[in-house]
Amino acid sequence: MTESFGTGGNAFTIDFVQIGNPGNSPDTTGKPNPTGSVAYTYNLGKYEVHRDAITKANVSGSLGIYMQDMNGYGGNGLNRPATGITPYEAAKFVNWLNSSKGYQVAYNLTVDYFNHPTIGVWNVGQYNGYNNMRHKDAYYFLPTEDEWYKAAFFDPNKPGGPGYWNYPTISDSAPTPVSSGLLSGTAVYGKTIYSGPADVKNAGGLSAYGTMAQGGNVLELNESAYEYRGGAWNTSPASPTELSVSARYDTDPFSRNYSVGFRVASVPEPSALSLLAIGLGGLAMMRRRRS
Repeated sequence: MTESFGTGGNAFTIDFVQIGNPGNSPDTTGKPNPTGSVAYTYNLGKYEVHRDAITKANVSGSLGIYMQDMNGYGGNGLNRPATGITPYEAAKFVNWLNSSKGYQVAYNLTVDYFNHPTIGVWNVGQYNGYNNMRHKDAYYFLPTEDEWYKAAFFDPNKPGGPGYWNYPTISDSAPTPVSSGLLSGTAVYGKTIYSGPADVKNAGGLSAYGTMAQGGNVLELNESAYEYRGGAWNTSPASPTELSVSARYDTDPFSRNYSVGFRVASVPEPSALSLLAIGLGGLAMMRRRRS
């Protein structure tokens, strides 16, 4: 499914795939453990957000989001992943996606004690369960780690029964490293740091749900506790586990990294989401954050 944003010369689209099979069992082999269980149906961006979307949203919404200058890392092509964006700025972009269509914003963007921009929490009644970072009525949002992980690794049709692959290319074996392309079982990694990532729609094979480049190309932010995962174009073929279920990294609301991008998630219809479903997902997230 494709959704449109902006108008005129500042129009752009985001492609989503539906992540169904609500109530799937969590994975107990990856990191953190357990993870990947989501009690509701949601959508996830098929591709990483590209630079053109950020540029046009900046103009349309006066967002002022900064992107890493990638001239030394393969170039600033419009369809390259939008990297060097802080978690706060990614949240700002998502909020604009919501407000531009008349939806409730997802994140409470505020300033901290030191007058630094940060992502605050919502008040009781404005969020579901224990996920107080995301407003309950938001349509677009950043994926939690469970939501991201499920889309990358879970396969409802895995031989022997529903379960998780080790890699987001429908395999327990490391994907073949490539510079670009659409071949099944491939991912963009093993490149030099200076070559940069591939265009978001030309970045390797798909997951079981049809997402591209959840392994390789660029690392991706999660909503949960400011984390990112997935490996990048310069991940060494000698360390392919950086693309697997077992690799995750912590960051903070102010950090920028030339190899980190993000993708957007959404719900089919905000009013159709069960409060219990969101609550269970948020409870699982918070339990991991406390561990």
